[in-house]
Amino acid sequence: MNLSRVDLNLLVAFEALYQTRNVTLAGKRLNRAQPSVSNALTRLRVLFGDDLFVRSNAGMQPTELAHTLMPAISLALDQIRQAMGQSVAFDPDAPAGRRFTIAASDYADIVLLPHVIGRLRRLAPGIDLRIMALDRVSIYEQLDHGMVGVAIGGHLSAPKRMVRSKLFEEDLVCIASRDHPLLGGTRRRRSLDLDTYLRLPHALFVPSDDGSRRGIVDAKLDGLGKQRRVAATFSHIVALPLAVAHSDLVATIARRVAHRVAFANLQIHEVPAELTGMAFDIELIYNRRTQADAAATWLRGEIKSAIADMH
Repeated sequence: MNLSRVDLNLLVAFEALYQTRNVTLAGKRLNRAQPSVSNALTRLRVLFGDDLFVRSNAGMQPTELAHTLMPAISLALDQIRQAMGQSVAFDPDAPAGRRFTIAASDYADIVLLPHVIGRLRRLAPGIDLRIMALDRVSIYEQLDHGMVGVAIGGHLSAPKRMVRSKLFEEDLVCIASRDHPLLGGTRRRRSLDLDTYLRLPHALFVPSDDGSRRGIVDAKLDGLGKQRRVAATFSHIVALPLAVAHSDLVATIARRVAHRVAFANLQIHEVPAELTGMAFDIELIYNRRTQADAAATWLRGEIKSAIADMH
């Protein structure tokens, strides 16, 4: 293929179509009218000899060839953006419709994003934000393809091509109903002894929603030769405090989450001394290729600043 005959704007349109699966949304992202994007798709189909995107009830679905092309096209465009970004500083006052996508865990949704979004809205009200659920199975592919700019969460095992930036360390506490039959009607924070902890029926947040009934607490208990009863599992962390407040269930959750959901019907306890040492890192993760991108660097810096101000 003669590259001199290829319009770079076609590749930009391809990337937008792949990421949005919608001609109208791609046009808004590119600040182009829908007919212009449709025309670009027609030219792309001729260029590659393939439909590339096929209409369905779920939007414009990429063909097998489009899936194959996306990593290379995304990489090439990222390299061009980075080359230009090194000499052109990002101006939050003139974002020109810039849109950032952040993948966030349930933890980040509750604890971090209110501060992050508040700061971004104050400093750069012209930018657009998309907050999406952090899918632990596909997040690194999404970062590779530019579908996500940055991910925020804990318990992540990122490959070497990703940059991992520790934000802070988090630990665990136990929450229970204020009227729990075994724990009494007090909100006074105290440590549970292990025997009492093991007698209680537990609620567990399982982000993968794969039917698992185990978490990091269970791995720790394995080392002690102990086992708890997980009586209920939930795919959303916000469900735990509501379920616990109206039952005899208890839940072991992140300390900062507990403090934000500790309404009048809940009491907080320190975990048994034998279960201390289960702290974990909350991290900011992004693709190494975006290190030189001025806009991406600005976003990461503002996220870190918002979280630093939170403490």
